[in-house]
Amino acid sequence: MSDHPVLHVKGGILVGPDEVRDELWVVGGRISLDRPAGVRDVRTVEGWALPGLVDAHCHVGLGAHGPVDRDTAEKQALTDRDAGTLLIRDAGSPSDTRWVDGRDDLPEIVRAGRHIARTRRYLRGYAHEIEPDDLVAYVAREARRGDGWVKLVGDWIDRDLGDLSACWPRRAAEAAIAEAHRLGARVTAHCFAEESLRDLVEAGIDCVEHATGLTEELIPLFVERGVAIVPTLVNIATFPDLAAGGDAKFPRWSAHMRRLHARRYDTVRAAYDAGVPVYVGTDAGGTLPHGLVAAEVAELVTAGIPAPDALAATTWSARRWLGRPGLTEGAPADLVVYPGDPRADVRVLAAPTRVVLNGRVVV
Repeated sequence: MSDHPVLHVKGGILVGPDEVRDELWVVGGRISLDRPAGVRDVRTVEGWALPGLVDAHCHVGLGAHGPVDRDTAEKQALTDRDAGTLLIRDAGSPSDTRWVDGRDDLPEIVRAGRHIARTRRYLRGYAHEIEPDDLVAYVAREARRGDGWVKLVGDWIDRDLGDLSACWPRRAAEAAIAEAHRLGARVTAHCFAEESLRDLVEAGIDCVEHATGLTEELIPLFVERGVAIVPTLVNIATFPDLAAGGDAKFPRWSAHMRRLHARRYDTVRAAYDAGVPVYVGTDAGGTLPHGLVAAEVAELVTAGIPAPDALAATTWSARRWLGRPGLTEGAPADLVVYPGDPRADVRVLAAPTRVVLNGRVVV
């Protein structure tokens, strides 16, 4: 306990969307909701406090051309931390980032292993590229390497077709997802288009990334099966530029990407209104910079999700979904402090005044 300062955090402590306390304490790196007895040398931190933010789709250790060196991965993680992201679901990385687990100054990472894609159907250097007969074996491998998640590439451009198409036959997906569940892992999938969604959901998938192809016809199926989505709207914002680059060679794909982009907000709002669980993810890594969690929350609000629920998608609900505590008695002291109430204006998330990780003020 001696190497951790005692902190007194006071102001507005957002334990939940409707539960606000006046203060909490950090003792020995953990949260105490009651004033500890006999402590001295207390540091006071004032403002509005949230649990450490969650980026549920982030890639530490991934760059534009595949894996990056350790120094680059460290900078990625520090950028996320300084933006208030203290819990990351790493939705696929070719790099071994287990060394992060020994660092109490870096965000916690919940890993999904490496992407699993169809041969020549994803970005070069990112994924295991295999055929359907090998899918079960590779899912089992990544389930054992990850932290309770496996990441499939559910669809990608088929260059012969000239458009997005599903990567996996239904039976292969069913067998692979069943194997992941047998090993105690949940499965998520990159999906831009409409075609792959029904088969993956009926095959038992737990989450869909991006989900731009979600339609009114499919939404009830997502609700019935409890399948979550992570929209990554800050990534979907790049679709027009991607489409422009493909106009000459793949006009059908380019037109499809523009349609998906044009209806992105309606898609997310319709899913939310129907009761589909929605979580915050930025798709940082690869070609997107890290530290975009505040921008993604703002995008969810722009899509029509009420501010308290957009906040929950990166705090209370997201932590519960990933099996991590919030601002509860005895939990690790991971919290972010802001100058104003983020429920009133989520834009304050872009400028935290203090970041406390594992009980220490790191920003």
